[in-house]
Amino acid sequence: MSGKSSDGEVDIWRDTPVRLLGYANEVGESFRALVHTNVVRATYVISFGYCLADTVDKTMKMATKPNSSRDLVVKTAADTLIWQTLASVLIPGFTINRICALSLFVFRKAKFPSVAAKWTTTAIGLGSIGLIYQPIDHLVDYFMDNTFRKAF
Repeated sequence: MSGKSSDGEVDIWRDTPVRLLGYANEVGESFRALVHTNVVRATYVISFGYCLADTVDKTMKMATKPNSSRDLVVKTAADTLIWQTLASVLIPGFTINRICALSLFVFRKAKFPSVAAKWTTTAIGLGSIGLIYQPIDHLVDYFMDNTFRKAF
């Protein structure tokens, strides 16, 4: 679903640095070992805000198209919200959370000093973000194309 729209317009929510707002929660998950849980939760608010902003933008654009039906507007809103929630928040957040939890577990078993284990885990989490986002986006596209988008 990413890329240029059918009218050639660049999708600022998926093809520009604005997309990084959707990954705020992955940054939060990376720092989970070092910060209070409320800081991590706040990063999820940012990510969900990004998802909602993209959904509102795409829904409003669809609603103002000349031959747009109410049904198409609702489908656009649902598609965008589901895609963004999966690709920007749930799957990458869970993935980074598990990478960091495993890293911290391994470092503690290896008797790393606590501070070193936490900072190294944070670095691994941050470094992983750049590796996971494209495969996750493609996975979510595939999932959406073969489920929700086929059904509607």
